[in-house]
Amino acid sequence: MPLYMDHHEIPGVKADDVAKAHEADVRVQGSYGVDYQNYWVDETRGQVWCLVDAPNEEAASKVHQEAHGLVAHELHEVKQGA
Repeated sequence: MPLYMDHHEIPGVKADDVAKAHEADVRVQGSYGVDYQNYWVDETRGQVWCLVDAPNEEAASKVHQEAHGLVAHELHEVKQGA
């Protein structure tokens, strides 16, 4: 399954809020065959990145949309290094 890294620009973002959004993603992801694996937050710059296994970009985006409405500004297919 393809691996994606998404990027969100959310001024004023707080790590606690991202943790709650990630929990919502995890609750919804099974409906779309998606696995949100991890996320990173930079509160100072208002940046969030999510790593996700998904059958396609659309499925990854639909999980965010349904779970909390915070759709990524960018979504890139990536390959994990050794």
